[in-house]
Amino acid sequence: MYTIIVGLGGIGRNLTAIAVEAGDSVVVIDQDEARASDTLEHYDVLAITGNATDKSVLEDAGIERADALVATTSDDAVNLMTCWLAKRYNVMNVVSIVNQKAHSELFKEVGVKISENPDELVATRMYYWAKNPNMQQLASIPGGTIFEIVAEEGAPIVDHEIRELDVRDFVFIAIRRAGGDLIIPSGTVRIRPGDNITVFTKKDAENETLKLLNKQLKRSGD
Repeated sequence: MYTIIVGLGGIGRNLTAIAVEAGDSVVVIDQDEARASDTLEHYDVLAITGNATDKSVLEDAGIERADALVATTSDDAVNLMTCWLAKRYNVMNVVSIVNQKAHSELFKEVGVKISENPDELVATRMYYWAKNPNMQQLASIPGGTIFEIVAEEGAPIVDHEIRELDVRDFVFIAIRRAGGDLIIPSGTVRIRPGDNITVFTKKDAENETLKLLNKQLKRSGD
């Protein structure tokens, strides 16, 4: 896949590493020459210094043959304009970070897949990880996250059937009981104290899932 990554902050740089490891042909664009040079030293990519809202910069990056463009800068105006141009060049997959939720609809109108406020998402996840020491992330996959959480004695959902839980954008994959018994969950399975529950949640619903499960699987007052 021919991938263009705009912005070489923390997210852009990590995304570059992932795309290169996956075998993509990667072009990175950043206005900071030092960032572009440093990335070039560490990864087998084409690095361009410039403003991605400039059509000539995108053309130098090979926008006409790009399969995907991902905008990761901290400036929503830059991200939106870059994505709009990518759409004009008929790039099939256009993805962007949206730093301010109020701008989300603008990106959606252009037809861009978005990830809202990544700093807030990470902060929320870390808070709930810290709040629940029994919660552990197992894997992050395209579109979702798999993690484990332990049901505590006295929690609201304990001794209730799974179907009583307000399940929206997540699903219980498995339950490991004390003693090692592994259960494939169904709606009639009752949650017991100490159950180690493996959960899959959609990426865009991760925060709400963490809030709900912490509320239902932890003792009140914790």
